Amino acid sequence: MTGPKKVAAIHDISGVGRCSLTVIIPVLSVMGVQVCPVPTAVLSAHTGYGEFVMRDLTDFIPAALDHYKRLGLEFDCIYSGFLASSEQIDHCLDFFAAFPKALKVVDPVMGDNGENYKTYTPELCRRMSELTAVADIITPNLTEAAILLGEKFPEGTVDSAMMRSWLVRLSQKGPRIVVITSVPVSGSGICTVGYDKSKNSFWKIAGEYVPISYSGSGDMFTSILIGGILGGDSLPIAMDRAASFTQSAVKTTYSYGTDWTDGIMFEPQLHRLKADRELSDYTNL
Repeated sequence: MTGPKKVAAIHDISGVGRCSLTVIIPVLSVMGVQVCPVPTAVLSAHTGYGEFVMRDLTDFIPAALDHYKRLGLEFDCIYSGFLASSEQIDHCLDFFAAFPKALKVVDPVMGDNGENYKTYTPELCRRMSELTAVADIITPNLTEAAILLGEKFPEGTVDSAMMRSWLVRLSQKGPRIVVITSVPVSGSGICTVGYDKSKNSFWKIAGEYVPISYSGSGDMFTSILIGGILGGDSLPIAMDRAASFTQSAVKTTYSYGTDWTDGIMFEPQLHRLKADRELSDYTNL
């Protein structure tokens, strides 16, 4: 045995509101993956609370990288998410360059529902494209995909032709695999779409629309996707696993009527990520 896969997770940690590392660590751990957190910032609560205390840890990231190189560590995956400054883009690029064999995953956290997050400046959003260009996999939501492409956020539902075009255009900027979440489709549904450039294959996972957005849902989806791929899943199976668990957790949380800022109520369901089940809800896009 060689032990569990090892992921360096370059994300923030928020004390209140389930998101980022407080979601990533338990999700990947229960899937048998070791998470090595590289905090980009410490927040008293995530930015959705409006008022929060934040400590920028930009200086910590290169120091941690230097230490890991001295130790001779290797990672199976480098996974970046919420960044606190444009300078942190450079540090993420250094991490990617230091571990060329690692799977490079970028969740280009910038906004949702057609709006940028409060801490994301135009410069930080612009430079995010430098990071996605060297990634193997990127997982933007529809808002972030629009920002990366310089497109207007689409109002209303989105058809398959448009999504195929956006997926291909994003992959042409560098990543081999592009997965876009939170795509509204006809029939009051929502879906996740994916594209593997090496196989020229398009995939779609259909889901039910829930009229609320919870913090941490994107972190959960991408973490499960990574855990599945590191465990040998094909892209559509990993997408299916991530989408089905995330939607189940969202629907459970919605049923309790908790405030959206408190994030997804996922803890009672974590055991489901260890159970084998038939995964076949994916279709061609």
